[in-house]
Amino acid sequence: MTDGPLLWYLNRSSGMVLLVLFTLTLVLGILSTRGRAGRGVPVFVTQALHRNTAILAVAMLVAHIATAVVDTYVDIRWWQALVPWGATYEPLYFELGVIAFDLLVVVSLTSLARARLAPRGWRAIHLTSYVAWVVSLVHGIGIGTDLREDARWAWLLTAGCLAVVLAAGTWRVGTLALDRRTRRQPLLAPSSGVGVERLSR
Repeated sequence: MTDGPLLWYLNRSSGMVLLVLFTLTLVLGILSTRGRAGRGVPVFVTQALHRNTAILAVAMLVAHIATAVVDTYVDIRWWQALVPWGATYEPLYFELGVIAFDLLVVVSLTSLARARLAPRGWRAIHLTSYVAWVVSLVHGIGIGTDLREDARWAWLLTAGCLAVVLAAGTWRVGTLALDRRTRRQPLLAPSSGVGVERLSR
């Protein structure tokens, strides 16, 4: 265990980079589940890119936790990074970060075992990544020193990540609604002009 400005800067910077990576992972996940109404999304937005970005985010998360535990300036024990109770430093916001970490571990493990899980069950678990993102955002706002010191760049970065996720989520909800509406509209047979009901099954 040690302390010093290097570990402190590493923890701060890894936290902000992690927010960007986590946001990018979430947005890629939203866009890569596009339906027929979302064909205008660039082809490079794929599940593979989503998974690779997620792996990079997990690696950054491990680095973020490791620098917090190793730095003795603040007393954080290794087990406190795994269980959401018993924290002595900023307990509320710290434990929110632990909850986000635990949720991401579950999402990552079930993604690795996706072939062995029922699609509906896997999807339900995977959706908790949205909860993890929100919780991690609150964790960063509450415990991040740059945000607490009113650093403009940190607030702009955080607000930008929030705006991107909201925009992607709004776009996805819109495409789903448009897709459902399109499938329910009757098709006119070109030769007879008779309406044929589209099956949405």
